[in-house]
Amino acid sequence: MNDIAPLNDIDQEKAFRQTGWPGVRARLFHMFFLVRRPMTLGVRGLVFDRAERSVFLIRHTYVPGWQLPGGGVELGETMEYALRRELSEEGNISIAATPVLKSMHFNRQASRRDHVGLYLVEHFAQSAPKLPDREIAEAGFFRLDDLPGATTPATRRRLAETFDGAAPSPYW
Repeated sequence: MNDIAPLNDIDQEKAFRQTGWPGVRARLFHMFFLVRRPMTLGVRGLVFDRAERSVFLIRHTYVPGWQLPGGGVELGETMEYALRRELSEEGNISIAATPVLKSMHFNRQASRRDHVGLYLVEHFAQSAPKLPDREIAEAGFFRLDDLPGATTPATRRRLAETFDGAAPSPYW
């Protein structure tokens, strides 16, 4: 029997907070983007293989935890275009049908001006498994009932909202 008490929500979030050089680097990026654009907008893709009941997750080289792939929407891009670009870069995944915008969230963990759109992608193709590079340490499909232990709390919330009927949160 495990005598260790489960972590509360605040402790879980702290476990995935960026510290040291990665945290400094993230803050520097946000300072750069504050000058470049006063509000940031990002996208995440919940790539779901219905037949296998699995989702595609990535683990970055510069932040802890497994999470949904995605990134920032650049100037001149639509959210859907940014999603397609990010899935291609982070997972060798191409979208085969229009993705469904499931929800929008204020990402107060990143900054006071960051918002993230979550898309459900059920029609896709992966040209090859994603190999590690400077940004992505690991990537792969995981069954909903067998997620990696280090899956971030925000990712778990999005999965619960999408598949378990949990009430959607306005916060990432």
